[in-house]
Amino acid sequence: MYGLRDCVFAVTQCRMSLTSKSPRTVLLIAMDVARRSLPAYAHRCSPKKFTQHQLFACLVLKGFCRTDYRGIVVMLSEWSDLREVIGLKVVPHFTTLQKAAARLLLRSEANRLLEATLTCADERSSSRAVTKLAAIDSSGFETRHISSYFVKRRDRDFKSRGIWQTTTYRPYPKLGLVCDCETHLVIAALPGRGPGADITHLDQVMVEGFCRRSIDTLLADAGYDAEWAHEFLRHDLGIHSIIPAGIGRPTARPPSGFYRRRMKQQFPNEIYGQRWQVETVFSMIKRRLGAALNAKTYWSQCRALMLKVITHNIMIICYVLWGFLQSIPVPVSSPGFFPVIFPAYKPCIRSRSYDLHLFDAPNKPLERDLKGNRAIAYVGLALA
Repeated sequence: MYGLRDCVFAVTQCRMSLTSKSPRTVLLIAMDVARRSLPAYAHRCSPKKFTQHQLFACLVLKGFCRTDYRGIVVMLSEWSDLREVIGLKVVPHFTTLQKAAARLLLRSEANRLLEATLTCADERSSSRAVTKLAAIDSSGFETRHISSYFVKRRDRDFKSRGIWQTTTYRPYPKLGLVCDCETHLVIAALPGRGPGADITHLDQVMVEGFCRRSIDTLLADAGYDAEWAHEFLRHDLGIHSIIPAGIGRPTARPPSGFYRRRMKQQFPNEIYGQRWQVETVFSMIKRRLGAALNAKTYWSQCRALMLKVITHNIMIICYVLWGFLQSIPVPVSSPGFFPVIFPAYKPCIRSRSYDLHLFDAPNKPLERDLKGNRAIAYVGLALA
């Protein structure tokens, strides 16, 4: 894969990407994204009063302004400049937007719109179709605007009694996503309901992300720690996985799995430090688009979460033309265990700073990728 072809494995350190604060720019990009993935009309016999592109742009503007259906209708009726941007001659009724959201933000349509945002970003940048460093995580959202979500809280008499009061909460909307650590664009997302284990959505989210982008390395926290997760990412998808082996009782004995044992013995801390980029993405979404959902039912909450993700990508795209903030490649200085993908006939890779030597992995020393023209080799990293 592209990010690991070089002899020296580089860690990408990024700052927070800028997002658009202009409603007009957001509408323009939303129209472009809708034209790439949606037909103009849902049916040949539709009234043709509004196009699906216009309705989707209105939904994105609703999420951008953090208002409801009635609120966005009032904004469009009072701001003629916004109507001119998307060619609206008549302001749609709020029920029209609600029905459009139920139709345009279904699972299949939302995935096509999310993929269109990545295509739009690639065309406006210098070939970012390859993601060198990606991160996966999940977070909960509020169903109301009253309090933030949490699991435990302190008792009022904590100082006197010194105990924790545990409380029981109703299920909350939960969003799992994979993001590009360099650009903070969301590659794949899966809405659901929590509380629950994060690892349950790993395979579905990563398959969707693999179909949209070529990912070199994936960073995940201990919630995704499992031997099958490493095998799935490395053998099936050809993605280098870095997950700390933190599941299980504390013990001096090494983990049983091959990859988990390697993560315990030679963990690349310098690379793993970039996992916080996915926390930055959640922070950007919650601070800019809100941590609470107006939706009440399960499926409407899933649609609202996907709308937040798509709006987040659209807000970033307008800055892709001028490039993202500083991205400084830093070589890894500590020995570690990394897979490098290169033509299978090369026995060794040498560079100015490092010496990469092959060693046999158990049962499968080399694995062909899905295209069949490259092999995944397991190498040890040592200073030259």
